[in-house]
Amino acid sequence: MKKLFKIYLLPVLILLTVTGCKKSFEELTQNTNVPNSVPASLLFNGVLNSMVEYPNNSNEIYDQYYIYNYDYYGNNRYDFGSGDNYFPALKNVVAMENTAASTGGGKINPYEALGKFFKAYFFTKMSLEEGDIPMTQALQGLSNLTPAYDTQKQVFQQAFSWLESANADLSVLINDPNNTDIGPGEGHLLKNDIFFANNLNKWQKTVNTFRIRLLLQLSKKTSDIDVVAQFANVVGNPTKYPIMQSADDNLQFIFVAPSNYYPQTPDNFGQSGSRQNTSATYIGLLTQLQDPRVYVTAEPARYNVDTLKQSPTAFTSFIGADPGLDLGVMYNNANLQRYSFLNRKRYYSTYTGEPSIQVGYPELMFNIAEGINRGWLTGDAESYYIKGIQSSFQFYGIPTGTGTFTAYFYRPGSTSVANLANYDTYTINVDWPGYYAQSSIKYTADANGLTKILQQKYLALFRHSGLESYFTYRRMHVPEFTTGPGTGRIALRFKYPASERTSNADNYNKALASQYGGNDDINGIMWILK
Repeated sequence: MKKLFKIYLLPVLILLTVTGCKKSFEELTQNTNVPNSVPASLLFNGVLNSMVEYPNNSNEIYDQYYIYNYDYYGNNRYDFGSGDNYFPALKNVVAMENTAASTGGGKINPYEALGKFFKAYFFTKMSLEEGDIPMTQALQGLSNLTPAYDTQKQVFQQAFSWLESANADLSVLINDPNNTDIGPGEGHLLKNDIFFANNLNKWQKTVNTFRIRLLLQLSKKTSDIDVVAQFANVVGNPTKYPIMQSADDNLQFIFVAPSNYYPQTPDNFGQSGSRQNTSATYIGLLTQLQDPRVYVTAEPARYNVDTLKQSPTAFTSFIGADPGLDLGVMYNNANLQRYSFLNRKRYYSTYTGEPSIQVGYPELMFNIAEGINRGWLTGDAESYYIKGIQSSFQFYGIPTGTGTFTAYFYRPGSTSVANLANYDTYTINVDWPGYYAQSSIKYTADANGLTKILQQKYLALFRHSGLESYFTYRRMHVPEFTTGPGTGRIALRFKYPASERTSNADNYNKALASQYGGNDDINGIMWILK
């Protein structure tokens, strides 16, 4: 019996041993204690966070809004390094789309629709910074580690195609929820939306508002791409292409305590409150226009108030530093309180500051006004221009009729920016009709009118929307950015990531040769600027 038991048992053990060895290396090394897949909604949330461009970074330097006065912390030079790398975010976009499809999202679902928007958003942002970029062959993983570069024209053409398709898919999801192309599973339910609480209507408005922004970036290329026709089609057909109707539609990041603090808080005021000051490009334009927004975003230079005995509400008391100044000179002047600093009440007294607008209604109004001014569409440019200014006023709590608001200026020698008792308050009278009647502000349907549109757009984008103000300056030279030892020459582009030079050298060199004479030149002129 023992012999028979051994005879029958031995083959079974051998069979078990052989089959047990057939597991792959991946199976054997898989950690069963952690998730092996990520839902589309979680990937979506990560992509949204990748979109956010916060205030208090180098973008504000390049926009000439808020500049350094001490080189220990940074400088104001346009010595651009590598541009932004959004390829990790784009990989998550592809994974999000695939996961939504594999979990019952159907042919049309929110994740694939917004995935097209994200691709247009990230690829064009990189192209606006660098020029030609890998796009068509990018995101293929190990199957293609050396993707060829697409021209900037191709990038924008593809972006417009994605945005057109995204708008169409969102229309189906919103207006025809029983469409058979929409799946029944988890993949068709939008979740974890930090911007719009899963509201597809607002996302559709953002898609088309962003498209108008991109079309304006191509104002020099109307003979190469059908910019004018697209602009007229989108703006002139609000039923098919809904756009933002008010600031309530802004794509904006809301700071929440204690998990997501505004970059400037009562806790870091002592460290950062005086290492930067406002720029003359921004403050000078506000005071030139006698614009009440200066009382909300800045504070008077204490030297003018305390030593020269000027009124703290006099426009002449608000002084920005010339970005082109040598930092040693600027640092000395800043220590003497000869410049206006950021308004402590608005930007330092709380942990949540103000919402950070990524794509907004005021900008849209100015973009439409610019398009009409250029003759791209018949319409009332002035009405859009006025809406843009008034929406910006409202963002800062400034009346758009006849009224008043309170200005808060931090009292010198106080010990806490969070304590409202440490602020001197002033009642500011606002007369919108009088403000708008100024010849330097009232719209005119000519080249001066376009300059006014772009100036007001610059003021409305203070601390918002990343490099948009730099891109507008680069395209139109409005407002005029100042230069000098502190800035050097204003660069026209960012360099490519260093990884391209080492891991994709052939395509990298071809792109440089076709655009910039073979050099990764920050002063090279990209296609959209020619």
